[in-house]
Amino acid sequence: MSTDAAGSWDNEYATGTRYVADEPPVGFVAEILALAKAHGVESGMYLGCGNGRNFIPLSDAGLELVGLDISATAIEQLTERAPRYAGRLVVGDLTALPDGQRYPLVIALQVIQHGNREQVHGLLADTLARVDDGGLFAIRVNAVGTDVRHTHEVIERDPDGSFSVRYTAGPKAGLTVHFWAAAELDAAIRAAGLVPVARLRPESTWREPAEAGQWLQWEGVYRR
Repeated sequence: MSTDAAGSWDNEYATGTRYVADEPPVGFVAEILALAKAHGVESGMYLGCGNGRNFIPLSDAGLELVGLDISATAIEQLTERAPRYAGRLVVGDLTALPDGQRYPLVIALQVIQHGNREQVHGLLADTLARVDDGGLFAIRVNAVGTDVRHTHEVIERDPDGSFSVRYTAGPKAGLTVHFWAAAELDAAIRAAGLVPVARLRPESTWREPAEAGQWLQWEGVYRR
């Protein structure tokens, strides 16, 4: 677990700039719930659960989720918001989970993008290894086509169109973030033995003001 990344997220949550209490969940949550129900899935693990924006509605809808996040501040805030789930929350990365533990559902929203290409591919592989046979994997990540908002330098580009940046200003100054190409992401997930049940598609969010451009993510659900 990167102490720089953990500290950066702790600061965002502590200063109230990340996911305030009344911020609604992403629309993808409804699709995850519908597909979990359709496949008879009732439990799982949420990697990067933060302070509960999506974790709480997913859990309140009936999913028994283990919530995992590298930010102790986020977990503290989530525990305060929903003490009924305190026993399911873990501070740390995947290594904080029991060795070999796999889950019927693994959720990773806006987390498998922190690092350079090699690092995020490694994190994706480690995350996919936690998906049980017949289990579902729901992912949402930064996509190429995003208008990168804060001052940054591009540190790598790949022929498939993906790229990684290191922020030089803003809340993630000093951190590296990867922007995935669709073919890159789909191929990496399929190579681990999963097939799509909800194909990857782009989800665009326009920033305010509009001159700041759009933030684009890939969303999709796969099954082992």
